[in-house]
Amino acid sequence: MIAPPPFCAIDFGTSNSAVAVPNASTAAGEMHLIELEPAQRTMPTAVFYFTEGAHDADGPPRAFGRAAVAAYVEGHDGRLMRSMKSILGSPLIDQTTDVGGGRGAKYSDIVAGYLKRLRRLAGEPERAVLGRPVFFVDSEPERDAAAQAQLEACARAVGFREVHFQYEPIAAAFDFEQQATREQVVLVADIGGGTSDFSIVRVGPERMQRLARRDDILASHGIHIAGTDFDRHIELAGLLQEFGYRTTGPSGREVPSGIYFDLATWHLINTCYSPLRVAEWRGMKSWFSDVRQHARLMTVLEERLGHELAARAEGAKIAVSGGEDTTVDLGHIETGLVLPLSEKTAVDALRADLDRIISTAHETVALAGLKAGQIDALYFTGGSTGLRLLVDGMAAGFPAAARVSGDRFASVATGLGLHARRLFGPAAASMA
Repeated sequence: MIAPPPFCAIDFGTSNSAVAVPNASTAAGEMHLIELEPAQRTMPTAVFYFTEGAHDADGPPRAFGRAAVAAYVEGHDGRLMRSMKSILGSPLIDQTTDVGGGRGAKYSDIVAGYLKRLRRLAGEPERAVLGRPVFFVDSEPERDAAAQAQLEACARAVGFREVHFQYEPIAAAFDFEQQATREQVVLVADIGGGTSDFSIVRVGPERMQRLARRDDILASHGIHIAGTDFDRHIELAGLLQEFGYRTTGPSGREVPSGIYFDLATWHLINTCYSPLRVAEWRGMKSWFSDVRQHARLMTVLEERLGHELAARAEGAKIAVSGGEDTTVDLGHIETGLVLPLSEKTAVDALRADLDRIISTAHETVALAGLKAGQIDALYFTGGSTGLRLLVDGMAAGFPAAARVSGDRFASVATGLGLHARRLFGPAAASMA
């Protein structure tokens, strides 16, 4: 019988997750990322609850990761859950949500169930380092602390006996440090699905062997704006206007916008399908000057296509991220419906968010008592750093800094693994 690994590191992301464990074949226990799915070191942070099927020892019938997304796309009856990390620190965490077939699940159990899946794939270790954003919740320290406590409680509930946390951008700095040939001051930009996090870290070959790195962390800062916000703005500006968003009806009144904001927010989409809400909007046809827009909206609500619409918006964001125009095929909603999305529309939709993220990066430098010219390198990681507009805009403010791109989906997990090895590994005692 193979013994479980002594510890692991988990990057529990808003959009994707990854896990690092010690390599049992090496005496030093170097960390490596495990395959969470065939030939994949990262797995979408997604769970699909099937309407039909019996409970087993692990709980209700579910699929995880790409299988969860596939179950949704293939039309299985049930509920797709994504962006679960965004629930931490909110009142939703203790609430129960409908997952289909008359079943309900607490949001905390949904998070715990996903962590249980990760722990099982890791070989069921009992000690873990988990990544966390600089701020789960902006400008609300009590809710931020509660979010970490909730995540720790979920981890302990599935069998982790010892749990430590590390800021995700600092973990990314540890990953960058592996390639550093001299001492440098690096600004780490970890821009994922839920948060944009920044850290100023002093790195170098002589420093990387130390466990105590507090003095090397010059500043950390962040903002709760990132990829899922980009998707929402793209959907509102580029898609939902053809469903009635921000249009004026025959009476001169603007169509109420609440339904559109909820349709563009992953963890609220399911609230749009309640029978009372669907009935309310079925009766609002007279509010629309263009009845085709009302018909499209009702198709989305009655056939529960909100998550698919959000996924199309996310795909459109990715398509324009390199600076080119694209089109969005919505023929599954209305035959022949294809919407253009220009780079300009995307830029206009995202400009305020991009400016706030870039401003937060400069605020982080100021918190460290430094000026832009004192930053040696910018290290970009996180799925949303694939957006050229953002990376170019940030780099423009630090013209003297080297621009380095890490593995967008694995740098944080790799760095968390390095930190876990320093905490728990065989050489930990000598590294303090």
